[in-house]
Amino acid sequence: QAQLVESGGGLVQPGGSLRLSCQASGSTFSAFGMGWFRQAPGKEREFVAAITWRGPRTTLADSVKGRFAISKDTAKNTVYLQMNSLGPEDTAVYYCAADRKAGWILRRTPGDYEYWGQGTQVTVSS
Repeated sequence: QAQLVESGGGLVQPGGSLRLSCQASGSTFSAFGMGWFRQAPGKEREFVAAITWRGPRTTLADSVKGRFAISKDTAKNTVYLQMNSLGPEDTAVYYCAADRKAGWILRRTPGDYEYWGQGTQVTVSS
């Protein structure tokens, strides 16, 4: 069973930056895909970014391209989401998720991910 723990959320002013971390444990992640999703109040959970443990390969939602970046540190079993030029529309709870079937495939649907962290709040406000 994989366990995922997010950290790094908080309150930031518009135009600011944050880096979220997702510490993974409890499994061998070499074939996993890791994703970041977010959910704002009253809205559905939406895809933000994904990375394969192999390679890696990465993909980003159109809404965050050019502002966000996903990366990993294999030695630390940690996946990062670097968020720049944040705006109020980025306010949400951000979740880390793991897809144990991924291999080289990057998935964008929450239902494809078996393991989830508890989430970390990101609030962008002046």
